[in-house]
Amino acid sequence: MFQVASYSTPFNMLPQQPRHAAAGAGHHCSSVQLPATLARPHYSEVSPSAIEAVSPDLAGVSPEYIRRSLRSETPQMLAGISALAPSHLPSILPKSHLPGALSVPVRSSSPSSRLFPTHVLAVSSTKSPSEQCMVFPIHALVLASHCAHLPAIPPAQSQLAGQSLVKLPVLPFALPSPPAFGIIHNFMYTHRLEPVFRSLLPVPAGFFQSITHETVLDTLNARETCMQLSAYLCSQEQGDLQKLTTHAVHVKELWQDMVALGIYSPDLWDAVDLAWRIIIGALTIAARNAN
Repeated sequence: MFQVASYSTPFNMLPQQPRHAAAGAGHHCSSVQLPATLARPHYSEVSPSAIEAVSPDLAGVSPEYIRRSLRSETPQMLAGISALAPSHLPSILPKSHLPGALSVPVRSSSPSSRLFPTHVLAVSSTKSPSEQCMVFPIHALVLASHCAHLPAIPPAQSQLAGQSLVKLPVLPFALPSPPAFGIIHNFMYTHRLEPVFRSLLPVPAGFFQSITHETVLDTLNARETCMQLSAYLCSQEQGDLQKLTTHAVHVKELWQDMVALGIYSPDLWDAVDLAWRIIIGALTIAARNAN
């Protein structure tokens, strides 16, 4: 099983772990202490050998060039995933009885311009004893070109049996939070920030009209806008500290998975920073109102 480093440090210990935790003062909520910011690990580029293992013809090619080139293939890759029959691609598999591969029928109505995934990730948690794995079809090159902390992925590729069946090797995988990996999985393909925010916390509908990396950076630099977003979140959750802390937990779990995988996309990190700032602000408002 592939297992990347687990960053499962509880919030009330974060300020004492400077490398993986907060800079600056924290926010106290009940018995939980939240850091003011979530620190980023030192940048590390993905392994050229990991890319070469899944795509030998790309040996020596810049990882950044590969990532940019993959964006033009996103529609075909997503079409390849969507073409797989859900009836034979379960969302959950038992950890103790993982098959070596899944043979998945291809839906007849799917478009012809498609790139099928090469593997299925069976993602279990490094933090809980759950016997279930969440299932994610993946293109190995997408994973290898975005994640710096991976061992080489086995070079096995999906095999098309005739025109109606795809055989996908199952790759056991362990991360701090399998659900949070769903956000990362979507982002690695689409690089869209709207689904990231929608998965983490409520924000005004207008905020999603044209959210880009530049929008996120501008918002981070606009104190008044951040305060308005925090007030909106606090209002949406009726000042409930427990609900607001749950949002913080979701962001923390995404952060843990990003650190563990070695994801260094600046736009995703800035989105996490903004989500965290909004939540800390909302908790501050709620705590002040409670007093």
